[in-house]
Amino acid sequence: MSEPLRVLAVDPALRNTGWAVLQSDGKSIVSAGYGVIINSAKLLHSGCLLAIREQLADVIKRLQPVECAIESTIYVQSFKTAITLGSVRGAVLIAAAEHGLPVYDYAPREVKQAAVGRGAAGKDQVAFMVRSMLRLRETPPPDAADAIAVGIAHLQASMGAFATKRERKRS
Repeated sequence: MSEPLRVLAVDPALRNTGWAVLQSDGKSIVSAGYGVIINSAKLLHSGCLLAIREQLADVIKRLQPVECAIESTIYVQSFKTAITLGSVRGAVLIAAAEHGLPVYDYAPREVKQAAVGRGAAGKDQVAFMVRSMLRLRETPPPDAADAIAVGIAHLQASMGAFATKRERKRS
């Protein structure tokens, strides 16, 4: 990798969307920032989507990622949950598209495998491992830790694709 790759990673949820901006030079991964977009239970669904798009747009402007990685939705408990997660993903995709960022999807098991080494890891294991891998001073909130894990999965895939000169799958 000739130039560092900076990625916005997102763990989408209506009330607590985790985000992280990570950078890699091909040898190490560092955090440029992370957080959670928290939407009140009183806020309408549409207001939550707007807040997610606006806050991610602000993160993109401030931290200047060049790619976006998002955790895909594989299993949901209900049709209503699937619709909600799909709309949140839409808000994330719009924020990325408005800033010209290509978007890459990663399955939850793939994300956990990259961060912890096994696809069935719990949230606490993910948080512990991302803190250790990035040498963070504190353990990130669970949703931010999940976003960091998405970023780690993306950067690992990017390094592998660069080494083998193959194209990565975009959404």
